[in-house]
Amino acid sequence: MGLALRYALLRTLAKKVGDNVSIHSDVYLFHLENLVLGDNVSIHPFCYIEASGGVQIGSDVSIAHGVTLMSETHVFDQKKVAIKDQGLQAKEVCIENNVWIGAKATILGGNKVSTGAIVAASAVVTKPVPPYAIVAGVPAKVIKLRE
Repeated sequence: MGLALRYALLRTLAKKVGDNVSIHSDVYLFHLENLVLGDNVSIHPFCYIEASGGVQIGSDVSIAHGVTLMSETHVFDQKKVAIKDQGLQAKEVCIENNVWIGAKATILGGNKVSTGAIVAASAVVTKPVPPYAIVAGVPAKVIKLRE
């Protein structure tokens, strides 16, 4: 399926989709009714986006191949109940404008990647990323601020 057809389908199924959105092949999108995409967004192959808890992606965002965005997490409060039986908790993911997310990075639910930030390849974001920060590592930490 070509880029134009994927774009047309996405505009029909997602909560909101801006102009010039490029969803490449082999991208896995779940719960599109909770997905918001701004203008000039590119999502490259083998990305996995679980939007059950809400995923908002701003404008001018580039998401490299193999990135995971998870807007839900397992509940695990009860030691005597199997984790798989405790359900899930929705946690929104927000990617603001002018963000680059490197290959195979993971953004966990309840986090925001602020305007102008860069998430390095293979980083795991477990807390909010400040504006114009470059984060890397597991868990992701600020390694530099963009000037």
